[in-house]
Amino acid sequence: MRALLACVVMLALASAVFAQKGVPEPQDYRTDNYRAPVPATLAGARVLTTEAAEAIWRAKNGVFVDVLPRPPKPKNLPEGTVWRDKPRLNIPGSIWLPDTGYGRLAPSTEDYLRKGLARATEGNKSTLLVVYCQADCWMSWNAARRALSLGYSNVAWYPEGTDGWTFYDLPTQESQPEPRPDEETPPAR
Repeated sequence: MRALLACVVMLALASAVFAQKGVPEPQDYRTDNYRAPVPATLAGARVLTTEAAEAIWRAKNGVFVDVLPRPPKPKNLPEGTVWRDKPRLNIPGSIWLPDTGYGRLAPSTEDYLRKGLARATEGNKSTLLVVYCQADCWMSWNAARRALSLGYSNVAWYPEGTDGWTFYDLPTQESQPEPRPDEETPPAR
């Protein structure tokens, strides 16, 4: 079963790499169809392979930022219903700033991103940021571009994200999102 899964992931990654060659970089943020082939470039940022991302991670030379969206808790759940978030396995040591990769952000979400990046970099805008999500995910492209617009000068985009990371059997860890001031505190696990 593991071998079959590895083959499926390899085909998806190969397909993504092939498709990237023909995807132009848009003039603005992507605002729909976020799970689609992405460009091979991001003006102003470095684009990382898994090998390059792993080298940065092992050397502890950058801040890894996961921007995968977090499924919202359904409103109006019947009283007594237990809600459990789906666990997010990301690159160890990453900060998770969910929902910050959409093309249009509410002011509170943009502020959440700005404050999260400032906290993670200790206010140093030249700190290397490695922004990721999953393969074929425009969320990471948008968030990396937004980090550039916020004045970060050392931005790297890792387009293979956790799909590429786990394909190479690199370690992951369960993560919790950075707290948001507009949300109630998530329950402890």
